[in-house]
This record gives sequence, structure tokens and C-alpha cells, in this order.
Amino acid sequence: MDRASAHGNLLQLVERSAFIGFWQLDAKNGRLYWSDQLARLHGAPPGFTPTFEHALEHYAREHRADLEAKVRACQQDGTPFDVEVQVDTLQGRRLWVRCVGQPLRDESGAITGVEGLVQEIAPAGYEHGTLLRHTVSMGGALGSGEAFATIDRQGRISYVNEQAEQLLGLDDESLIGRKIWSFFQKRVRLQLEEKIRHALEQRRPLELEEQDAQLLHWLEVRAFPFGAGMALHMRDVTPRREAQKHLMLLEGSIARLNDIVIITEAAPFRAPGPRIVFVNEAFERRTGYTKEEVIGHSPRFLQGAETQRPQLDRIRAGLEQWERVRVDLINYTKSGEPYWVDLDVSPVWDESRRLTHWVAVGRDITERKTAEEKIQYLAFYDPLTQLPNRQHLLDRLNQAVGDGMAHEGALMFIDLDNFKVLNDTLGHQKGDLLLQQVGRRLRNCVAKGDLVARLGGDEFVVLIENKPDKPLDPLKAAQVVSQRILEALGEPYVLPGYLHHSTCSIGVTLFGKLPSSVSELLKQADLAMYQAKAAGRNAVRFFDPEMQAVATANATLAADLRQAWRENNLRVEYQPQVGPDGAMVGVEALLRWEHPERGIVSPAQFIPTAEETSLIIPIGHWVLEQACAQLAAWAHRPERKHLAISVNVSVRQFRHPEFVNDVIMSVAKANIGPGKLKLELTESLLADGLDATVAKMRNLKEMGVGLSVDDFGIGYSSLSYLKRLPLDELKIDREFVKDILTDRNDAAIASTIIGLGHSLGLQVIAEGVETEEQREFLARLGCDRYQGFLFSRPLTIEKLEELMSRLADGAGSLTPEPSSVAS
Repeated sequence: MDRASAHGNLLQLVERSAFIGFWQLDAKNGRLYWSDQLARLHGAPPGFTPTFEHALEHYAREHRADLEAKVRACQQDGTPFDVEVQVDTLQGRRLWVRCVGQPLRDESGAITGVEGLVQEIAPAGYEHGTLLRHTVSMGGALGSGEAFATIDRQGRISYVNEQAEQLLGLDDESLIGRKIWSFFQKRVRLQLEEKIRHALEQRRPLELEEQDAQLLHWLEVRAFPFGAGMALHMRDVTPRREAQKHLMLLEGSIARLNDIVIITEAAPFRAPGPRIVFVNEAFERRTGYTKEEVIGHSPRFLQGAETQRPQLDRIRAGLEQWERVRVDLINYTKSGEPYWVDLDVSPVWDESRRLTHWVAVGRDITERKTAEEKIQYLAFYDPLTQLPNRQHLLDRLNQAVGDGMAHEGALMFIDLDNFKVLNDTLGHQKGDLLLQQVGRRLRNCVAKGDLVARLGGDEFVVLIENKPDKPLDPLKAAQVVSQRILEALGEPYVLPGYLHHSTCSIGVTLFGKLPSSVSELLKQADLAMYQAKAAGRNAVRFFDPEMQAVATANATLAADLRQAWRENNLRVEYQPQVGPDGAMVGVEALLRWEHPERGIVSPAQFIPTAEETSLIIPIGHWVLEQACAQLAAWAHRPERKHLAISVNVSVRQFRHPEFVNDVIMSVAKANIGPGKLKLELTESLLADGLDATVAKMRNLKEMGVGLSVDDFGIGYSSLSYLKRLPLDELKIDREFVKDILTDRNDAAIASTIIGLGHSLGLQVIAEGVETEEQREFLARLGCDRYQGFLFSRPLTIEKLEELMSRLADGAGSLTPEPSSVAS
């Protein structure tokens, strides 16, 4: 598909999904163009294009002159417009639309015409009660069940929804054209007419509450002006009026209590929530709100940034179960000042045990809470850095290793190198400023829930724990965090009149696998820290020598990988994928690293390191761009343009917030069809956060990118997630293919995967195919595609091109290779 066709299709998709039709008026010949969607909106067939004068006849009579004047003004002097008018369709249905126009200009700036769009405000064709059915541009009922109507500038009803028909007791045909004030009792009609006409003239919102014409109900009306009149939100407030009458007897008895009293109507906690019907004088004094400001509103306006969610959940549970609940809660005054209140919320029942109201009685306990918080802070926090102190650390360590409930984790001692020199030469004031900056940087190096503490002087501690809500490998986590701390504390410090450079030494000990006491852990971490000092400072040392060796090897590998990335020593190779007839249908892009000393480094070894150090993000993006560039090159060659490229995507790469945007940008940059790009995702990606994962996959699928589950069957296999995923392909892991001829279980698993994939409409590809017998066996099972050394080992792009050229000329053949390695 060329870019013009793609643009046209996209434009049609936007029109359909947004209920928008486009139009264009040529000033030179007066010719008017309507898009198919605009014709459909007017009830006309596709291709219907009226004259400008005929088009105006489709609009309500009261709107035609104003709309024509705005189009002419735009055509003559370039004045854009944006109005809300009503359309009479060819089928006689009247609907509200938004009409927008702007001038068309040539290269010299001269006006050559007018273009714009017409958008249906309340799209038809949706079931009653759905969001789109009730939404209007000037602020509709939004599916909340409110009665909603519009009136024109003479006060005549021009639109009503289903709830408004029920509330006013007439159907749509009987309501349209009637004056809105005629639905209220006679003694107030003249007064209401005057108010509504004044609001229409001044284009101001209006709120009123009066009895209906039959004196059966009290109606609340909130009116908002818009281009063609006013939008009305109406609801029956009779129960509230009755409740207010009964509550007048209570006001005198509780108005002068010192405790805060709030009485609300009986309603669920969900939005908009119970509405306030009474507050006493103590409430007004403490909050700064008057009765007039709060009556009829939900108490939610008292909440703020620090209002505790768990306590609100307790209140919600009490309201939903009609039970009394008592909490200590942070509320906010009108001026934004937080205060603590001991809040007791109780239900009120009538004689028939029907819930009628909620009474909340609150006692201001701000002074008590402030004193408690101050004592708590002084006992457990360092006043200079605001970090937890030694006592806080000891408490957390005792929880981690004591009472037979030990968690696995890591304890890290951090000591600043040569801090005494700074204090002696520049003074303790600058030393304190440095310690404050160190504290802030350390907090930025750890995850939420990890502890950063200051023991005293220039000694800091980091505590990392493996918990059910935050699973981690303590060794790997300590390696990553310690390297992060080295880099962060190695950055220059800006002190008054001085740029200071400093480093730190870190000692790490792991706990949880063997019994250990708090004092032992502190000694081990301290000893490891001194080993780091002895090694020349600016270093990390682990207390366990064996773990230290592993950590050193991993750190060295990470450093080498980072250098290889900086020096462009990584490369991409491609392994062919073939169809049932042996013809190539695509390739898989595989990352390769040849180390000058280590030689070829297995991806199974360096990919986890790239994940841990976050290098996988830029490296994965580079591989994606390489694949897209190669697809762009093949797109210009008829014998190659059918080929697709599969790219492996790591868990960390996929979960990056910008991943979908990176794919879109890479495809756009290479100017390729996204259908030739296939992303291979591992099953481990589905272990948690499935909803977010599915949403991302759907975004990729909608743009046309193919999706495959790599190594299917060895990870988080579950039919419950598989049926939700917008996949194109399952990939049988090489472990099942390797012994498929001799192991019944492997054969059964492969057969099941193929059958499952086909039943879900997915392609199935087997990797690691090394012998013709394996291929034939998989073919009998119905496998769609194959990949492995039987056809070719991974090749550089130059060798792959040579291979494809030989195969095209019939001069070469694919021969089996010996056993393969993991890709």
C-alpha cells in the first residue's frame, strides 16, 4: 500500500471512530466536497455531494443564516469558526453537531476556499444508557443516569435524553418545542421564565430548584450556555428536600457541640457519594467552610494529598456494609491546612429499618498527632539528612533476621572516601552539605521499600530485602545497586564556591540462607567495606569470598559489555526461517558479541547482564532499527520483499514506557510496512502485569506488527492468558525438538503445541531443527515453519545475501550442520 492510500485509509478510520465528516468549499467555482462519512452523517449515500445552498437546507432553520454568514466570513477574510448547530437528516432525524471551518490558502497566502469538519455530538446507534449515547460536547450526562436536555435561545426544548423523558412524563415528540418553564408550578413560571431568558441573553449558567407542575416532585435544574442555547441537567431531589425538613429539628440540638458533626444522605460511597445535608458550627469553625458552601456536596472535598487511602477504604467498607466505623483521618481546611480528626461514622435507620442518613462525629486530634509524630521522628531519624538512623536500622534488621521469619536480603555498608580531608580543609558546614547530598543520591539509587540509613559521620547503610511483594535475587540486586551507588556518589558535588569530587567504598553481606544475628551482619558488612578500602577505594567487596568471585566476574562482564556497546563491537546475524516447501519466508535477527579475549560470548551469558544493567534498552532499540533498515533494503528487491524479520524482545525492554513508541518510530523511520516485522516475546513476560502487557500487545497488533511467543512451553504456559493475547505465532522451543524422535513426551508436547496453535488460528514454527527426520516428523504433525541448522546457521547479512543469491540461481543447497547453540 502506498503512502497516499494509507493516508486515505487512516483518514476514513478517524472519521468513523470520531463520528467526524470532512468538507471543502472551492471559492473559485463554488464547488462543495463532502466526504463519505459526512454524507452518511446526513443520512445520504456515499458520494453524495450537494451544492452549498442545498447543503445549508440540511441544517435547522434557526441556524442556517448564522452558519452561512460564518462560512462567507471565513471565505472572504479568513475568520475561522467553531459552532454547535442542529442537522435534519434525510430520514427526518434531528441531531446536534459541531461544525468547524478554517480558510484554505495557496502558497502566496491568498484564500482559495474553506475546509472543515462536522462532528456528531451525540452519536446514534448505541444502546440507551451507554456513554456515547449520553455524551454531548458542552458537558452531558456522561452515562451517569442524569436527565439531560437542551433548549434553544427562546427557551424551547430542542433535545431530551431518555431520563429527561421519564422525569418530565412525556415522550420526545411531545417535549420538543415546549417552553421549559411550562413544566413547573404556575406561581413560579413567570419568575423562572425571566431567570432563564436573562441567563440566555447573558450567556451565564443558572441553577434552580422548584416543584413541578403537578406539585409531586422537586426538580433541580443546572443550566449551562452553549452556542445554540443552554444544556440542562435535571434530577429529582424530592427525597433530599424531605430529609432536610426532618433534619431541621436536629440542627438546634447539635449546632453548638464542640465536636465536628456532618450528616449526609444515605448513598453508596462510590461517586458522587453521599451528599451533605447538615454541618454544625464546630465544622464551620475548624474547616473554614460555611454551610452554604458544603450543603449538597460530597464530603470528599475535605480530602487531600496526605489523606490515608487505607482509612478511606475502611470508611468505604463500613458504608457498603451499613456498619459503624471509626478512624483517625487527615482532612484539609478550606485554606489547604491539614488536620487530624478522630472520626466516628454511624448509620441512621428509620422505623422500618431503612437506612436514611449517615452521621459523622469528629474530634480534632491534630495536637496529639503532631506530638506523636515529632517524638517518633526524633527517635528514628537523623536530623541532618532526614534518613532513618541507627535505631531504625536495627529495628528493621531484627525484623528481617529475627523471630524465625528471616527474609533473604543484602546489607550494604557505604563509607565516603577521604571525607575527613574535606572536613579538615573546608569545614564542617560544607561537610554537612555534602552528607545531605549523599543522602539524596542514595535514596535515588534504591527501590521503594528498601532502607537507606545514616549510622553517623560519613557512614551509610542500605538494606535490601526479598519479600513476597518485591521478589528479588539478593546477590544480583546488591550487584546492581552497589554499581549504581558507585556511579552516583562518584559524580561531582556542588558546594558553595567549590566543586567537590568524592568516591565511596562499599561492603556487602548477604543474609537469610544461614542463621545469623544482627551484630554478625553488621560486622560482616563492615569487614567487607574495609576490604574495599584496602583494594584502593571506590570499590565494592562481598563478605563471602565465593560470592565475591562471582560478583567480580559479573561486574567485569558488565564493564566489557558496556565498552563493547560504546565501541560498536556488537553485531546482528540472521538465521533463515523456511516454509513447508523449503523456501525462505523470513529470518530471525540474533545479537552476537565477539570479545577480543573471551572470543564469542554466548547470548545466554551476556543478555542477562544487559538486562541487569539496563543496557538491554539501548541495545534492543539498536537491533530493532537494524532489522527495520534491512526490511527497507529488501522492500526494493522483488525477490526479497516477501521476507519478514523476527526480533527478540526482552522483558525489561518490553516494559519500558517508551517501547511501543520506539517501535512506531523505528518503522516510520525505515518507511516499511509493519507487517514484515515480527516481535518475539518470552513467556516470562506474562508472569505478572498481564493487563498492561495485553494492552501494549494490542497497540502493536493494531499498527500491524506481528507477535510471537518464543520458546513456548517452557515458561509461564497457561491457556488462560494465551486466549487473551493478540498473537500471530507460537514458537516451539528447541528443547522439545532435540529429542522429538526418541522421547514420547517431547513428541506429545510438540503435537499439542501445534494443535493448540492451529485451533487458535496461529502459525507454529519449530526452532532447533537439525535433521531431515526431525523436519519430516514435525511436518506430519502439521508444523508450518522451521528454523535450525538443517537449513542454515546464523549468518552475517553479507553471507545471508550470498546464500539467498545462490539459492535463487539454483547453484547452491542448504546442508545440515552439527548441533546448534542457543540463539
